[in-house]
Amino acid sequence: MTKRHVSLPGEAAAGLDAFVEEVDSRLSGSEDTCTVVEDVLVDLHGDRRAYERWQAGEEVSPAERVRLQGYDPCNTTLESEYYAEVETQTEFERSKHLQWLWRQFDATPMADNVAFALEFRRMLAKHLFADCGENCRFFKGISMTYGHNIEVGDNVVVHDDVHLDDRGKLTIGDRVSVSDGAHIYSHDHDTVDQTTVRNYHTTIEDDARITHDAMVRAGVRVGRNALLAAKSVLKDDIPAHHIAGGSPAGSIAVKPGWESVADALENPDRREQRRIEYDLPDDLATFDEFGRDLSPPDSRL
Repeated sequence: MTKRHVSLPGEAAAGLDAFVEEVDSRLSGSEDTCTVVEDVLVDLHGDRRAYERWQAGEEVSPAERVRLQGYDPCNTTLESEYYAEVETQTEFERSKHLQWLWRQFDATPMADNVAFALEFRRMLAKHLFADCGENCRFFKGISMTYGHNIEVGDNVVVHDDVHLDDRGKLTIGDRVSVSDGAHIYSHDHDTVDQTTVRNYHTTIEDDARITHDAMVRAGVRVGRNALLAAKSVLKDDIPAHHIAGGSPAGSIAVKPGWESVADALENPDRREQRRIEYDLPDDLATFDEFGRDLSPPDSRL
């Protein structure tokens, strides 16, 4: 075994349990999610006294006002809010509020208390994700697009500074390990016009490992018990029980002892089978942040 069990002192553990249960209960009830998130963040950041002064109409500085307003997720914007297809994401309003709680919790000193932070994020993931299994461990600095297009199985570990892109759909199986700095994508941009976005379903199957600083391209399937080597860029599927590495990554070996059950050595591109189509409202007001002339010269011949 490479790790041992660690526990908090009894009084600290009881306080943790009471806090997590209270937040879980409020998020599960009929209370407005925005209100719950605001209350939790005010207390976690130790700003209750200033917040009550502000609510009572007493004078606060402009900096205090901005800080206190920022605890309310309704007063914030996320990058994903600018994506055109968010108009069709009916779950976004709630997931935005929960994602704000996740991100701002990571800015508190308590985010470095591993026992506390893992328990809090585990509870929050069950409200934020489309599905989240048991005994998952989510470490610090994890980012996501929406959150509500992520499905996670049991006993999954996601380490520090991982990006889980669910602009399309992301499914992570049981007992998957995602190492520090990995990026897993479910959307891609056209090579000529980067404002053209295609969404895909990306799948990491049971027992797979995505190691340090690796990248998984949108629409790829990482097979059961497969391993993607550190700093690799995966653009095609990895067969079950294979090890893939490189940039672009390809299958380089079968895990020792798994030869008799390993899939054939191939790296197929099946992304189009996993494409997710979406419609946008006809009256949607969009803008091109680049304003480029994207007409290739060969097209004008």
